[in-house]
Formats: sequence, C-alpha cells, structure tokens
Amino acid sequence: MAKSKTRGTTVADLLVAQIVEAGAKRIYGIVGDSLNPVVDAVRRAAKEGVDIEWVHVRHEEAAAFAAAAEAEVTGNLAVCAGSCGPGNLHLINGLYDANRSKVPVLAIASHIPSKQIGTSFFQETHPDRLFNECSVYSEMISSAEQAPRVINSAIHHAYGAPGVAVLTIPGDVADFDAPAPVADVSTRPPKPRVIPADESLRELAEAIDEAKKVTIFAGVGVRGAHDDVIALADKIAAPIGHSLRGKEWIQYDNPFDVGMSGLLGYGSCYDATQEADLLILLGTDFPYDQFLPESVRTVQVDIDPKNLGRRTRLDLAVVGDVGETVRALLPMVKPARSRRFLDSMVKKHEKAMNGVVGAYSGGKKAESMTPIHPEYVADVLDQEASDDAVFTVDTGMCNVWAARYISPNGRRRVIGSFLHGSMANAMPHAIGVAAAQPGRQVISMSGDGGLAMLLGELVTIKHYDLPVKIVLFDNATLGMVRLEMLVDGLPAFGTDSPSVDYAAVARAIGIPAVRVEDPKDLRKALRGALDRPGPALIDVVTDPHALSIPPTITAGQVRGFAAAMSKEVLGGGLGEVVSMARSNLRNVPRP
Repeated sequence: MAKSKTRGTTVADLLVAQIVEAGAKRIYGIVGDSLNPVVDAVRRAAKEGVDIEWVHVRHEEAAAFAAAAEAEVTGNLAVCAGSCGPGNLHLINGLYDANRSKVPVLAIASHIPSKQIGTSFFQETHPDRLFNECSVYSEMISSAEQAPRVINSAIHHAYGAPGVAVLTIPGDVADFDAPAPVADVSTRPPKPRVIPADESLRELAEAIDEAKKVTIFAGVGVRGAHDDVIALADKIAAPIGHSLRGKEWIQYDNPFDVGMSGLLGYGSCYDATQEADLLILLGTDFPYDQFLPESVRTVQVDIDPKNLGRRTRLDLAVVGDVGETVRALLPMVKPARSRRFLDSMVKKHEKAMNGVVGAYSGGKKAESMTPIHPEYVADVLDQEASDDAVFTVDTGMCNVWAARYISPNGRRRVIGSFLHGSMANAMPHAIGVAAAQPGRQVISMSGDGGLAMLLGELVTIKHYDLPVKIVLFDNATLGMVRLEMLVDGLPAFGTDSPSVDYAAVARAIGIPAVRVEDPKDLRKALRGALDRPGPALIDVVTDPHALSIPPTITAGQVRGFAAAMSKEVLGGGLGEVVSMARSNLRNVPRP
C-alpha cells in the first residue's frame, strides 16, 4: 500500500484510537524518527479532545516501569513506546518487570523502514523476536490491512493473561493509510469465576480436619479475599504468614498475623511453617524453597495450574481462585479443637516485632542514633504517610524496610520489582502512579544506588510537576549486595559509592529538597515534604553498616559472616567490623 500523501487516518491514528478505546490514557516514551508517526497521532488526537497524553521520560526503561505501575494501580491498559533499535531495547528491563507482575501493558516498538529489514540497516534489531521472553504476545505489523486485528489481539492478550503485549511497527507502516477498524466488543470482558472441583474441596477439608497444627501462607492471590481467609484461620486456628506481595492484602486487621518469611522476613512465620503438620499455600508462588518445609504436608491453592508444586513438596493441588475456594471450604471444615499452636506463634511474633523489628524504630534512643538508622526512617515515614498512600520501593534494602515497617490498611499500596528484582524501579514506578492518580500521595522509597541509575527521571518529575515525594535512603553503598557478600564469606568489595548531596542535585533541577543528617530533624523534614504540593526529595543520610538480618540464621550463614569479618580484619578493616557490630547487634535473632 502506498504511503499516505495527505494527512488522513493512518495506521498510527488507528493504533491510538484503539488503545484509547481499551482504556489507555497516556503513552510513556522518548520520541524518535521511526516513532514520529505515532507521536504525531497522539498530538493530533489530544488536540481534538481525545483523552490521551504523551509523557516524555528520559530513559525508555523508566517508560516501561511507569507503565507497569500505572497498570498496577488502575487495572487499565498502560502503554510505553520506544523508537527503533536502541530506543525500544531500553524498554526491556521494565517490560520484564511488568510481565512477571502480570499487569496489562502494551509496548510499541517502532522499527526501521520495512524495505530495509534483513539488510543490517542502521539501528536494525528484531524486536518481534527480542521481546518474546518478556511478553505474552509479540507481533510485527507489516501491512495496514493487518493492523486492526493485530492491535486488537495485542490488547486482548495484555488484559487476558494479564501481561505485556508488544507491537512492532516499522515507521513507514505506521504512516500508511488505515483500513476501517475491526468491530471489537470484547476488549475487556468480565473476569470468570474459577471455582475448584468438589473433589479437591473435600480432600482439602479432610486434610485440615486431620491436622492438629495448620499454618496458612498467603501470597498476592489472596487479594480480594481478606475477610474470607481471616474467617478460615479463625475457624481452624491457623497462624497466617505471608509473602512480600501478599503483605498488603492480608496483614491488616489480622489477629492471626505471624509476619513474613524469606530473607526479608520477620516474626514467627518461618517457625509457623516449619512446626505445622499441614501448610496451606494460598495464592503464592513464593520462590525461596529454602524457607519452606521439606517434611510438612503441603496443600497449594492457586488459580494458575502452572504454579502448583514447582517450589516445594505438594501433597494436594487445588486449582481455583482463593476467595472462591475459601468461601466454599468454610462450611466444610470443623472448628479447631485447640488454639495452642496459633496462640504460641502469635505470641512469638509479637515478641519479634517488639524486639528485632522494633529495635531501632521508636523512643528517644532511636531519635539520637547517628548515622540515622534506616529502620527509624521507615518507621517515621509509616507514621507520617497518608492512609491511602502508594509506596514504590527500590529493590535491595528498601524492600526490607518497607516489608518490616510500612503498615498496610487495605487502602495503601506497596509496589516494587518484587519478582524481577530490578534496581532503580522505585522512582519510575512513582512516575506512573502519580501520572495516573495525581490526587494521591505517592512516595518513592529510593536507595541512592537506584536513584543514581535513573537520575534523569528527576527531570521528568519536574517537567510534569508530578507530586512524587522521594525519600532517599542514602547510605553510599549497595547494602543488599554487601550483605550477600558477607553471607558468602567475602569481604565487601565494589559496593561503596562516593557521598553525593542528592538534595543539592534535586534543587538544581528545580525540585524542593532537604538533606537530613540529624535524626531529630527527620520527622519535620518528612512532614514538610509530604504536606507541600508538587514534588519533593528528602535525602536522609543513613547508616551504611545497617544490614537486614533474616528471621532465622543458619550455620552456613554464621560461618560466612565469621569468614568475611576475619578477612575484613586481616585487610585492615577492624573499624568497619566494629561499626557493623554496633549497628546490627540488637537485630540478631535470639531464642
């Protein structure tokens, strides 16, 4: 088909119309020659009153992260775009994150001119192949006639999986005259009910009735089923532990909570799973099998059969939505004869919360410790943040502090790269949330390593005056990597960074910012930033020696720490060893 000579309806116009019809409100990206027809279609549509916006980020990776977070908080299709070759390649990290988080994202990967494909042309890549692993759908539009149905198919896959759909569009094809759109009444059909088989319910009820000590471990799949799971736990006297992604959906208003397991964990969740004689995994694909029991009878309930049994032993598999399963199960199980196991685990959890987790978070002593301990920062932030705040959390130590100190209540959200584990996700995630929900308090819990990696997105935040509050845990080191080295018996190496006044950097860009080094100034600084309109950055200088101590310490970890500390001393780092001991001594779990 010939290229459009007059500005009529093009394939790019059709694309914009179809994504708007599907619920998209904005496209995050960076303009580029092969992408120009799409960008111009957005400009013309917005000028004509269509509710669509182009958001100019400073790195395409941030575009994909922003789209992922928007999709997470709205449930609607979110869109990102990259120009040919290097432009769309930059999307890939954020798209991995979005796809693993199962949120509906459409990525537009523009391509070199169609007649040049396969000739090693300037900037040539093959995005329709490259994005296969991080998407549920990846196709190239090579003709105008093909476009309407392929665009519809991409949207259906993004919503249906849910996950990432990628459309590769050569720049010349995007500018072709568009055919008539295909009628589509099923862009987002209602979700079906997934109810477990009667036989599975009977077997699960029998397993619960036979057990004396039952523990529930809940993941993100309990979303929407909070009250049902609490009712089940009450009836069968089961403590409830949770994964990081399950925390915001089950921890609040939960008298049976025993905290989280894994390296970020706290409380008595680990003990509750190990000491039970029946473990019920509800809507979780928790990957750290070393924290799951090997000899405890285990039931797994999941809406996705692919998740069943791939992490740990599985004695009974139940395919179904968690809420549907629990509601059907409740009248089938007998009330527990004893609550002794539940009471002991809850009591142990309370002790841990007041000891290990509470060691640095409250009282006048915490207000006088310098360098500022990051636990104290997270605890004060939790107190000062609004009841419906969205926290976006950098991978690493910020994950730990959010997991242990940010209190869910059913209205707050905590978003991070919890499955892909990418650095630098918090600030671009915050951009997506703030763009989609400008009236909501959005707090980026950033590490200085993550902030530095995508530092240019401070310009994006200022450009659009997004009300993102960046709370920077500034320890001038990669704390989680440092911990990993110590556990493996290695002295910390290559983890430290020079001290940078990020508050000064933010102010130079035009963002109000303060640097906090005295803990007595922390609360006032946080309150001032949260209360002011628009963006703000609080650069909190925190203790670089503060480490995340897991809820249970193995002999191998102890040997690793001992070996690493010996190497530090032999290397002349005695002062570092003493400082680390002082910073973390109270956090070591005690029986």
